[in-house]
Amino acid sequence: MSGQVILLSGPPGAGKSTVARLLADEFSASVHLHTDDFYACIRRGAVLPYLPEAQHQNRVVTGVIASAAFGYAAGGYDVICDGVVGPWFLDPFRRAGNEIAVHYVVLRPDEGTTVARAVARGEDALTEEEPVRELHRQFADLGEWEHHAVDSADLDADATATVVLAGIARGAYRLPDPA
Repeated sequence: MSGQVILLSGPPGAGKSTVARLLADEFSASVHLHTDDFYACIRRGAVLPYLPEAQHQNRVVTGVIASAAFGYAAGGYDVICDGVVGPWFLDPFRRAGNEIAVHYVVLRPDEGTTVARAVARGEDALTEEEPVRELHRQFADLGEWEHHAVDSADLDADATATVVLAGIARGAYRLPDPA
């Protein structure tokens, strides 16, 4: 029996990692893939992923993350991937899907809340205000994926996890099967 893949995305400071841990605790067999860890594996030649010149690197890393997620899911694990995965990086997850359900959820509090949360985080996280604002802007209009957004500004982590789980249960965030 295959598991599922849940992409929990949004700008820095949206609450992805905290909510991802809560989601992982809800499943009997789960894996939490923190996408920042995959970027940290690059020893030489790494480019900050929010810079325009990181496009190639970001495509490669996203493909590796998708491969890992589907590997675990094929083994029966429910996989929660948390990271800045915009709609522009969904293709590796859609192509690899086949029989495995893929859910795409974007946590998107308002810009002020996002920036306040981001700059208050630890030193291993992106805390610079301008890149956080720019990444928030990139998630402001999700186009065809707009219904995958969850406004988590007024929700604590537990309430956000509850909203996400309910949406997954009713299929609200499921990506269509690949063509």
